[in-house]
Amino acid sequence: MPESEFPFSDLGTMDKAYDFAAVEIPIYKWWESSGNFKPSNKKGADPFTIVMPPPNVTGSLHLGHALESAIQDAMVRWRRMQGYSTLWLPGTDHAGIATQMVVERDLLMREEITRHELGRDKFVKRIWEWKEEYGGKIQEQRKRLGASCDWDRAKFTMDPGPAAAVRKTFVSLYKQGLIYRGNRIVNWCPSCQTALSDLEVIHEERESALYKIKYPIAGEDDHIVIATTRPETMLGDTAVAVNPEDDRYRHLIGKQVELPLVGRSIPIIGDDAVDLDFGTGALKVTPAHDPADFEIGRRHDLDTVAVIGLDGRMTEDAGAYEGMDRAMARTAILEELDRQELLVAEIPYTQSIAICDRSKDPIEPLSSLQWYVKEPEISKASRKAVEDGDIKFVPERFTRVYFNWIDNLRDWCVSRQLWWGHRIPVWYCDSCGENVVEYEDPTACPTCGGKNLTRDEDVLDTWFSSGLWPLSMTNWPDEDDADFKTFYPTSVLECGRDILFLWVSRMITLGIENTGKAPFHTVYLHGLLQDPSGSKMSKTKGNVIDPLELIEAYGTDAVRFALTTGVAPGNESRISTPKMEAGRNFANKLWNAARFVTSSMDSTEGQIDWSVCDAPAHVEDRWIVSRLNVLARDLDRFLDEYQIGEAQKALHEFIWSEFCDWYLELAKVRVRSGEGPSPLPYLADILEKTLRLLHPFMPFVTEQIWQHLNIAMERHARPASGESIMLADYPTADFDLIDADAEEDITTLMDVVRSIRNVRAEMRIEPTVKMTASIHSDEASEFLAGEVSAIELLARANIGLGVNGESEEITVVLRRATIGVSMDGEFDLSAAREKLISDLDSATNAHRQLEGRLSNEKFLAKAPDEVVDKERERLAETADRISRLRQLVGAGN
Repeated sequence: MPESEFPFSDLGTMDKAYDFAAVEIPIYKWWESSGNFKPSNKKGADPFTIVMPPPNVTGSLHLGHALESAIQDAMVRWRRMQGYSTLWLPGTDHAGIATQMVVERDLLMREEITRHELGRDKFVKRIWEWKEEYGGKIQEQRKRLGASCDWDRAKFTMDPGPAAAVRKTFVSLYKQGLIYRGNRIVNWCPSCQTALSDLEVIHEERESALYKIKYPIAGEDDHIVIATTRPETMLGDTAVAVNPEDDRYRHLIGKQVELPLVGRSIPIIGDDAVDLDFGTGALKVTPAHDPADFEIGRRHDLDTVAVIGLDGRMTEDAGAYEGMDRAMARTAILEELDRQELLVAEIPYTQSIAICDRSKDPIEPLSSLQWYVKEPEISKASRKAVEDGDIKFVPERFTRVYFNWIDNLRDWCVSRQLWWGHRIPVWYCDSCGENVVEYEDPTACPTCGGKNLTRDEDVLDTWFSSGLWPLSMTNWPDEDDADFKTFYPTSVLECGRDILFLWVSRMITLGIENTGKAPFHTVYLHGLLQDPSGSKMSKTKGNVIDPLELIEAYGTDAVRFALTTGVAPGNESRISTPKMEAGRNFANKLWNAARFVTSSMDSTEGQIDWSVCDAPAHVEDRWIVSRLNVLARDLDRFLDEYQIGEAQKALHEFIWSEFCDWYLELAKVRVRSGEGPSPLPYLADILEKTLRLLHPFMPFVTEQIWQHLNIAMERHARPASGESIMLADYPTADFDLIDADAEEDITTLMDVVRSIRNVRAEMRIEPTVKMTASIHSDEASEFLAGEVSAIELLARANIGLGVNGESEEITVVLRRATIGVSMDGEFDLSAAREKLISDLDSATNAHRQLEGRLSNEKFLAKAPDEVVDKERERLAETADRISRLRQLVGAGN
């Protein structure tokens, strides 16, 4: 690689502040151009593969993508550092409906023409042009998040490779009788002008009405009253159904009724599907516009009369209402029924309305000729794969959710009335009507030899091609391809829990169907992101946050850390400004610690002795080495269990508290005094290993510091362990260096320092008031004697060891020591003690109130999760303060 591309060539001393904006883009470009994102060619390296959920080619980065990238990149960087041949495969989805709608709107706005006026071929060409111009935007945005994908292997779902996978799968399923064409009720969106699967439909509770309508019995002066929420469809009724067990209507079965407003005679039939308790117990049957009615119609061989068309308007069969919008027709029909005194009642009724997830318009159930996959049949092997443990879900509770979905599947409608997408590979013979479905485009009918073949106009559901993503990304159906042989099955599938059914289940099904192998062994499902109040983020609510704006303000590492720290798999999480600030502060804390270490090394004369790092002698060094190895042990477990949020919490606690707040401050005493063994080898060694442990989560700041640190270490004859931290080994625990005695001693030191600080803080002793503390300990006296200078510095007090002073005014009893504290000058201890008692009373009352609130079921049910969590934090903090205050109140007696 040319030297000019190396962003660390002219590194000097570390700047006072970490400037993320200056380093992130150059570092990423260097990583990518160096080929660091490609899988290792190291012989014997096990593969670790993740496919990126393909974002819509129309899309731009949102916080869900940022969360997804942060989690996946952490997994990938960790495994890469462990020596796996790691491959993260990126790509984009053609997003049939979404992309077609965007380009249609653009065409209409710019040129004032419709796609129909342009024609199919020219319109599809326009979409390809639009994709080439705008389609790569989201991938460039992903790079800002540090995504270490092999971009040279990026694919688009309509590239030739994925297209071949789609063709192979469709033809194979068809030849097995697992894909068929049938006339059934579909979810039709009049706005999008296409059929939709059940998973592309959302349901909203809306206030409506239940209408009771008289249907006169033919030839009699009597009637039957039906109840419906959709009077506009009554024009297409072909029967009235009652339950044969219903004594109210059993005698009417076999008679005819006159269909109001139409005058057509239709039968009264008996069917067990009729609910005796709904409405009047008599059901109008409209096979063309209701799935349940369609099934009743099939059982009783009823006619199908479509009175609502594909455009959502009334058809010719609607008679006088032809051409009306369905909502307008409802109003007109109700008025006419009322005029004819056939409308018995209008009862307020709340019902679940099916809505198109894309257009937000009400779905119209219509009878339509479509292509279907027998999903219940081909999903049996998928269920078994999960049952047998070939695939596990993280968190495990989604296994039950998956089984419930698989056990209640219906045939999957895969045809869409669009122009953009994978066109269905079926040709119809104009001569004999044969369906021609082959792996290559046919030139003649295999049945009659006819040359006039017409291809199906429809395209496949986007999720059909997306369901083949692990196969497409590894170059199937070419099973001799090196990538397919090496990287399929993939390792982990990580995505949002909201696409478990739409995407994950279909990848499992189609992967096993095509290869006999599950496409991955683990499914990691993350929860949805919410705003600080716990609301779902949406454009309509105005609470959407642009992650690129957050990156500009806080840096990529801070955004990644804020999105994932402490977050459990599958759970919702909230994003807020304080979280972002905490992430930025953490990066700055690490930077400042590194500045101290590197500057201390640079100012040291002579060579540092690195050989001592594996055999520390000083208790402080033994302690930090022990804590690092405990951290490495815990991280190994957390990451193996996919507890990424817990791994980051452990790293934060170690770096912020143990390394920076304690070891660094303890080390400064020896660095400045020159007494005892130098802590510099441990400061540098621990920092270097900590950077490697943190790198998968905060890649940019760790790379920048690591490069600075390596320069400083090389000056002291310790060579760097690689060109980039991302290719360095991930540290593992050395259990021989876990030192329980050292940990107990330093814990005692911490307790002593905290107790003296607590006296000053709770008794509101000004910094100008000098404090003297005598420490008494039989168990730890020798250790504490060697730490007097450190304790004095950290506690800001004069320390006497093992001396009982007559002036001791406060006594604090710890597990391994007793502290006697006295104040110099004119300090009013009596007034301070009274204030302590008052504070204790206030804290106790606050604790009682918090306990009451958190035991109130109404509060827990209604309050946002963030409010409840905050109250629990306050309860824990109050309990901790009560403990400290009680100790001091008792100590002063």
